[in-house]
Amino acid sequence: MHILIIGAAGMIGQKLATALVANENVGGHPIDRLTLADIVPPPTIAGPVSQQSLAVDLSQPGTADTLLADHPDLIFHLAAVVSGEAEADFDKGYRINLDGTRHLLEAIRRAGRQQPYCPRLVFTSSIAVFGEPLPPAIPDDQIHTPLTSYGTQKAICELLLADYSRRGFLDGVGIRLPTITVRPGKPNKAASGFFSGILREPLNGQEAILPVDDNVRHWFASPRAAIGFLLHAAEIDTGPLGQRRNLTMPGLSATVADEIAALERIAGPRATALIRRQPDETIARMVAGWPQNFDARRASELGFTADIGFDDIVRAHVEDELNGVLPF
Repeated sequence: MHILIIGAAGMIGQKLATALVANENVGGHPIDRLTLADIVPPPTIAGPVSQQSLAVDLSQPGTADTLLADHPDLIFHLAAVVSGEAEADFDKGYRINLDGTRHLLEAIRRAGRQQPYCPRLVFTSSIAVFGEPLPPAIPDDQIHTPLTSYGTQKAICELLLADYSRRGFLDGVGIRLPTITVRPGKPNKAASGFFSGILREPLNGQEAILPVDDNVRHWFASPRAAIGFLLHAAEIDTGPLGQRRNLTMPGLSATVADEIAALERIAGPRATALIRRQPDETIARMVAGWPQNFDARRASELGFTADIGFDDIVRAHVEDELNGVLPF
């Protein structure tokens, strides 16, 4: 099996590549080759699987055709400009998030004209496709009313994925990821970045800025859960999906206060004392229109599983990124 990961230099991409190399198979099919692609060369992963690292720009015409030259069996499309950046730079957001995805879908369709070809395509969407007004728990069939350019771009791509799957050009599965917390590394330009920052920075002994109220509620999943979602989406029987190819992933509905309480239970009050409250009206306004809770039973019934509580999310970060060592 040949697997292509687009967006492989990002946090999720690197963790996914690591998991694939460790597993050496997907759904019982041995992985013969792994192509890692991103705007910068992704790091290769030590292990038995043959790997190729490519620096490419999917938004440029012709790039997708090059990536598909060897007809990968399984494609993970993770590449995107994050929410805050897509809002700040309208043209860049549409060029990368929408045009890049359309280039990929069209390249798959063209490849299928030359020989029989219908790869599994796992696409990472977002809960940002939903916006107010919203019910207390959002079902899968909730109408898309995105309130950001990022959410709009993801919603359009969901429709394209479903239509290209309906036409038989590819076998698509779209997974709407919760906000992934705790994200390791440096802060990115995502408007939701503070959800990770108020945990990650104190766990590194550093100050964190909290731009919203403690009572803000949101929908979360850990990086471990996100990798589980991707691997399961790659293996799942898509027959039961029918024409509804996009799924909201299960997650954890929690408040900022719940995050802080979990941090204090695990790392103590010296960690939570590093959180500095600095209101930001722009971020607060964006977050106010985001979903807070979901009824993700459809994905759960199909075997997708999520985290139990925020203590587990914090502990996973300490184990995976800090070698189990706290700064205090």
